[in-house]
Amino acid sequence: MKKPEVGFGLHLTLDGYGGSYERLTNLDVIYQFLDTCPDMIHMTKIMPPYVFKYHGKVPEDWGVSGFVLIAESHISIHTFPDRNYLSLDVFSCKDFDYQQAVDYVTELFGLTHHEINLLDRGLEFPREVRTVEHILRQEREQMRG
Repeated sequence: MKKPEVGFGLHLTLDGYGGSYERLTNLDVIYQFLDTCPDMIHMTKIMPPYVFKYHGKVPEDWGVSGFVLIAESHISIHTFPDRNYLSLDVFSCKDFDYQQAVDYVTELFGLTHHEINLLDRGLEFPREVRTVEHILRQEREQMRG
């Protein structure tokens, strides 16, 4: 018997370096990214992107942050223009072409290099509850047996 599909979803994190100062500071470019990316990776936007400038206590830590909620979870981005850096998260309960998102953010922001991490979230999350229940009952019976 085949094991049921489990796991909640894929979480892409990207740390981007060497980005264009002009693009990392441009609210319209960040809005464009958040508005376009969900369709590009076949996700469902459930609200318009929200983008804002942030000024913290440390002057060089200012930047632009934005997010968009998608039916499948969320996409968020935070830029630190004085450090030519951005961080990106794409989390989805549905499979997606993470490389397409990586290529898009790299090109749009002119990143010279990046680090990516792919996390499988909710490894025990049962996608097919009835099938999982049936298998667990069988395993328990075998253990008793």
